[in-house]
Amino acid sequence: MTEITHAEELKYFIDVQRKGPYSLWHHQHHFKKMEGGVEMTDIVHYKNPLGFIGEIANSVFIKRQLKKIFEYRFLKVEELFGKWQEQNPSIEIK
Repeated sequence: MTEITHAEELKYFIDVQRKGPYSLWHHQHHFKKMEGGVEMTDIVHYKNPLGFIGEIANSVFIKRQLKKIFEYRFLKVEELFGKWQEQNPSIEIK
């Protein structure tokens, strides 16, 4: 379960996890008006529980799963609002 903790209309909002699988989930959603559309940028800070075991899980499958989630969302946004500037998403999970 997440809660939106900060928002500025037409610019950004932030959600944080209140209940869920991560010991930390802080997700910033930024929107920037561009000619012909809106640029969306996500910045996510997350931390896995379980210390060393959580770090192994992150390396093995969690980063991959998060990347798939954001790729799916990109496709849905494109489906709803159309393709913009023939660009693919830039998704980097550290």
